[in-house]
Amino acid sequence: MATVHFTANLRRHVQCPSTEAPGATVAEVLDNVFAQFPFLRGYVVDEHGALRKHMVIFVNGIAVADRRGLGDPVPESGSEIFVMQALSGG
Repeated sequence: MATVHFTANLRRHVQCPSTEAPGATVAEVLDNVFAQFPFLRGYVVDEHGALRKHMVIFVNGIAVADRRGLGDPVPESGSEIFVMQALSGG
Protein backbone atom coordinates (compact mmCIF):
# COMPACT_ATOMS: atom_id res chain seq x y z
CA MET A 1 0.00 0.00 0.00
CA ALA A 2 1.26 3.47 -0.89
CA THR A 3 0.82 6.74 0.93
CA VAL A 4 -0.31 9.48 -1.44
CA HIS A 5 0.42 13.12 -0.57
CA PHE A 6 -1.03 16.21 -2.24
CA THR A 7 0.35 19.75 -2.23
CA ALA A 8 -1.29 22.60 -0.35
CA ASN A 9 -2.24 24.15 -3.72
CA LEU A 10 -4.52 21.20 -4.49
CA ARG A 11 -5.87 21.03 -0.94
CA ARG A 12 -7.03 24.64 -1.34
CA HIS A 13 -9.38 23.63 -4.15
CA VAL A 14 -10.52 20.14 -3.22
CA GLN A 15 -10.47 17.82 -0.23
CA CYS A 16 -7.41 15.58 -0.62
CA PRO A 17 -5.64 14.72 2.60
CA SER A 18 -2.68 12.34 2.54
CA THR A 19 -4.13 8.87 2.31
CA GLU A 20 -3.09 5.25 1.90
CA ALA A 21 -4.27 3.31 -1.14
CA PRO A 22 -3.44 -0.06 -2.72
CA GLY A 23 -2.31 -0.61 -6.29
CA ALA A 24 0.52 -2.04 -8.36
CA THR A 25 0.74 1.00 -10.67
CA VAL A 26 0.30 4.74 -10.24
CA ALA A 27 -3.02 4.53 -12.14
CA GLU A 28 -4.35 1.82 -9.80
CA VAL A 29 -3.33 3.73 -6.68
CA LEU A 30 -4.85 6.97 -7.96
CA ASP A 31 -8.08 5.20 -8.97
CA ASN A 32 -8.43 4.04 -5.37
CA VAL A 33 -7.79 7.57 -4.09
CA PHE A 34 -10.26 9.04 -6.59
CA ALA A 35 -12.90 6.58 -5.34
CA GLN A 36 -12.58 8.28 -1.94
CA PHE A 37 -12.27 11.84 -3.32
CA PRO A 38 -14.03 11.91 -6.72
CA PHE A 39 -13.68 15.67 -7.32
CA LEU A 40 -9.90 15.30 -7.18
CA ARG A 41 -9.80 13.30 -10.43
CA GLY A 42 -10.47 16.32 -12.69
CA TYR A 43 -7.61 18.28 -11.14
CA VAL A 44 -5.04 15.51 -11.63
CA VAL A 45 -5.95 13.63 -14.82
CA ASP A 46 -7.80 14.48 -18.03
CA GLU A 47 -10.86 12.72 -19.47
CA HIS A 48 -8.61 9.96 -20.89
CA GLY A 49 -6.84 9.28 -17.59
CA ALA A 50 -3.60 10.97 -18.66
CA LEU A 51 -1.76 13.22 -16.23
CA ARG A 52 -2.64 16.87 -16.86
CA LYS A 53 0.17 19.01 -18.28
CA HIS A 54 0.37 21.21 -15.19
CA MET A 55 0.72 18.23 -12.83
CA VAL A 56 3.67 16.08 -11.83
CA ILE A 57 3.79 12.87 -9.80
CA PHE A 58 6.78 11.38 -7.99
CA VAL A 59 6.97 7.79 -6.75
CA ASN A 60 9.60 7.46 -4.04
CA GLY A 61 11.31 10.60 -5.33
CA ILE A 62 11.32 9.64 -9.03
CA ALA A 63 9.08 11.44 -11.54
CA VAL A 64 6.65 9.16 -13.37
CA ALA A 65 7.71 8.35 -16.92
CA ASP A 66 4.31 7.24 -18.22
CA ARG A 67 2.27 10.44 -18.12
CA ARG A 68 -0.34 9.03 -20.53
CA GLY A 69 -1.23 5.71 -18.89
CA LEU A 70 0.33 6.16 -15.42
CA GLY A 71 1.61 2.60 -15.65
CA ASP A 72 4.74 3.23 -13.58
CA PRO A 73 5.06 0.49 -10.95
CA VAL A 74 4.49 1.19 -7.27
CA PRO A 75 6.44 -1.05 -4.87
CA GLU A 76 4.17 -3.07 -2.59
CA SER A 77 4.99 -1.51 0.76
CA GLY A 78 6.34 1.73 2.11
CA SER A 79 5.93 3.69 -1.12
CA GLU A 80 5.23 7.40 -1.12
CA ILE A 81 3.55 9.15 -4.02
CA PHE A 82 3.61 12.94 -4.23
CA VAL A 83 1.09 14.68 -6.51
CA MET A 84 1.82 18.34 -7.20
CA GLN A 85 1.42 21.12 -9.66
CA ALA A 86 4.39 21.55 -11.96
CA LEU A 87 6.08 24.93 -11.79
CA SER A 88 7.54 26.78 -14.73
CA GLY A 89 8.64 30.25 -15.50
CA GLY A 90 11.65 32.34 -16.05
